Amino acid sequence: MFWQLFTSFMKIGAFTIGGGYAMLPIIEAEVVTKRQWITSEDFLDMVVLAQTAPGILAMNISILVGEKIAGKRGAVVSALGAGLPSFIAILVFAMFLNQFQDNEYVARAFRAIRPAVIALIAVPVFKLAKTAKITLKTVWIPILTALLIWLLGVSPIWIILVAIVSGLLIRILKDKKQRPHS
Repeated sequence: MFWQLFTSFMKIGAFTIGGGYAMLPIIEAEVVTKRQWITSEDFLDMVVLAQTAPGILAMNISILVGEKIAGKRGAVVSALGAGLPSFIAILVFAMFLNQFQDNEYVARAFRAIRPAVIALIAVPVFKLAKTAKITLKTVWIPILTALLIWLLGVSPIWIILVAIVSGLLIRILKDKKQRPHS
C-alpha cells in the first residue's frame, strides 16, 4: 500500500503543471475513480480541509489521503511522493536558470502553457460545485464570494466567518420552524 501511495502521488506531482488547483482533477481521478481509496464526498471534505490548512494544496491533500488510507506513515509516504518531483524539478531548474532565463523559446513555452493551466483550474471548480450540490438557487453564493474577494478585496477570512454565522442562523431558524409551538 505504501508503494502505491508513493507512486500515485509521485506521478501526480511529476506530470501536473499549474499547482494545486490544476492537480485536483488528476488527484480525484487517481484516488476516487481509479483506486477507489476514498469517496467523492470524502474528497470534497479533504479539499476543504486542505484549503483551510497552511501550505500547498496538493501536498495537504496527499497527506490527508495518505493518512486516511495508511495512517501516519501513509501521510508521510504520500507527501514524499507528491513533493519529490517538484523538489527535483526546482533543483534542476535552479542549476540551469542563468542559461535559460532570457531564452525566447522558454518564455514562449511558459506563455503557451498559461491558458491550459486556467482550464486545469476551472475543471475542479465545476466538479467541486457539483459534489457540493451547488444549484441554480445557490449559485449566487460562490459568484458573490468571488466578486467580493476579487473586486472589493474582502479577506477570505471574513467570508468564511460570515458563512459560518449565516449557516448557524439558518439552522437555528429552521429548527424553530420545525418545533411544535408550546
